[in-house]
Amino acid sequence: MDSAQAEQERIGPKFERAILLETRERTRNLMHEVAARIVPGMIEEDAVALMRRTLKEADMLRGWHGIHVRFGPNTLKNFGAPSAPGMVLRENDIFFIDIGPVWRGHEGDAGATFTVGNDPAMRQAAEDVKTVFDATRTRWAEDGLSGAALYRFAEQEAERLGWMLNLEMAGHRLADFPHAIMHDGALLEADYAPSTGLWVLEIQIRHPERPFSAFYEDLLLK
Repeated sequence: MDSAQAEQERIGPKFERAILLETRERTRNLMHEVAARIVPGMIEEDAVALMRRTLKEADMLRGWHGIHVRFGPNTLKNFGAPSAPGMVLRENDIFFIDIGPVWRGHEGDAGATFTVGNDPAMRQAAEDVKTVFDATRTRWAEDGLSGAALYRFAEQEAERLGWMLNLEMAGHRLADFPHAIMHDGALLEADYAPSTGLWVLEIQIRHPERPFSAFYEDLLLK
């Protein structure tokens, strides 16, 4: 491991891998619990409030980033960009959830896309974003590609399936809270093979013509 990688992969004094993995599991479970309760006719702001209440009940309301639930055209928004207000989930629609709660001093980060109704392109996007994620994670695990190479591969995979990859959603570190005091750069910028259990791979694909995208993220684990 070179000095740059060692510096960027530093962890804090309270880091425990077992707690990070427990945080990951709790975070993903809460995301899916809320997704199952989001239905057509709901306003996006109400879904965000539902996610917030659910995290609070689980003692995971404190987060290292804000709560994002995006409906329809708002799924095109980059991380941190405000949603267009008052977006209502339609009968045939797409949405994603992106949350980053803290549990026992460790950071969680979960993101996934869900659909309602039977719009075939939206359903395909929700499936294909996971396909691109899985293929990219496999290349990392088997071939030891650098972060930069992983995103070049992900871009090719997205294009092969007929989608456009958003390279501004470029992955990041995760650790004991707050990871940003140790390293706040993007996975896309890493010129080395990222170590297991320290980096989140983010994939966002958008339709080449219609106003929606699909998003998926998870911790890189072997």
